[in-house]
Amino acid sequence: MSFSSDIKQELNKTNSLVNKENVKFELIGYCISGNTDVTKGRNIRFSTESDYNINRFSKLLSNLEINHDIDVNGKTFNIVTKSFDIHKLEYLEIKENEIYVKREIKEIKGDDKKKAFIRGCFLGAGSINNPENSYHLEIVLSNENNLKVLQEILNGFDVHAKELITKNRYSVYIKEGEEISKLLALIGANKAVLQFEDIRIQKEMRGKVNRIVNCETANLNKTINAAIEQIAAIKKLQKEGKFNKLDDNLKEIAILRIENPDISLVELGKLLKEPLGKSGVNYRLKKIMEIANGK
Repeated sequence: MSFSSDIKQELNKTNSLVNKENVKFELIGYCISGNTDVTKGRNIRFSTESDYNINRFSKLLSNLEINHDIDVNGKTFNIVTKSFDIHKLEYLEIKENEIYVKREIKEIKGDDKKKAFIRGCFLGAGSINNPENSYHLEIVLSNENNLKVLQEILNGFDVHAKELITKNRYSVYIKEGEEISKLLALIGANKAVLQFEDIRIQKEMRGKVNRIVNCETANLNKTINAAIEQIAAIKKLQKEGKFNKLDDNLKEIAILRIENPDISLVELGKLLKEPLGKSGVNYRLKKIMEIANGK
């Protein structure tokens, strides 16, 4: 199964249906998702390819004594209410064959109800990439009103989701690992949070190691390139018979550089009879290069 499917399976198993208020708000979340629509008879239809997700939706309806039928069309499960009374879900309304969540839902008291609502939205039409590859969580809603309400409720929990609105698609999405982790914890996917955070930490550690290696490689390349130029200048002086005219301290550093082409200036300075720091060694080598270039 995918990482997304694992999370939905966990949510189905760990969130009981004992509290009828929470059941109602989770069902409302399902009903405004992008996988739900209204039939000609003004009943609600939910479609999914997940058998355990259709079972969850059926249990929510049964818990609230809402009659419904289930049928299968190829790989798709469809569940349709029968003689649906919209007043059973007072925060929903049907207008022009579309389901809308009333904005008053944002004012309800009790975080558990809002969390159940968010969980229903995610179960209804949410998805999340495998964090090994990239961070991307998305929840598709049936219209812009429903998108805005969900987004504002998420903001109330300090979970910041962006919106994506195209011609036929309305969704909220998150691409930041920390924000995704917060949302998963909010809806009760605790096992998924641990797995997600473990992967996130490993990715960050790999990233840090790569940055360190790249930095060290760049520094090494810089040292090697500088050494090549220094040695070329020294050999030029030797070829032109000017090497023996150098001061003793310049001769000493020149000989050490030719014998040790791959060490840093700090290491080079430690090999001198009278050790020098990096700046002192650099000064002497620059002086040699200036002489070789006729300056």
